Amino acid sequence: MYSLSDCPPLMSFTLNTSNQSEVISSHNPPLSFTVSNMASRAPAQAGKFLVGIRKWYYGMCGFNKMGLMRDDTIYEDSDVKEALKRLPEHMYNDRMFRMKRAMDLSMKMQILPKDQWTKYEEEVNYLTPYLEEVIRERKEREEWMKK
Repeated sequence: MYSLSDCPPLMSFTLNTSNQSEVISSHNPPLSFTVSNMASRAPAQAGKFLVGIRKWYYGMCGFNKMGLMRDDTIYEDSDVKEALKRLPEHMYNDRMFRMKRAMDLSMKMQILPKDQWTKYEEEVNYLTPYLEEVIRERKEREEWMKK
């Protein structure tokens, strides 16, 4: 019978603290790396990791299971209502279809079949550019009124 203490460490590295050195061992698969090598790969790996987190969070929000997009869930204040007026007709009609379908599904306490869910890769911020423009114009108007 073997125990972990019988197994030789597969990875070890040295930490220099004050005047003493400690060897830290792990029973992970063998890895050979240097600090500079790790630093050069960190941004790419962090980017992939963050995309994975974003995809997971997108799936957990639940609006995609009703066929909605993120911009469909923005609270409709005066700025959003103005941005909606500026949307091209086909985009506005698509939004209304998604909203009505989501309300219908919600009343029936159902969700769409998985092949009809909105996917993270298909997400389009269709309202955000119009909303940013409306907010910029409102702030500009407020600045003008101060003068």
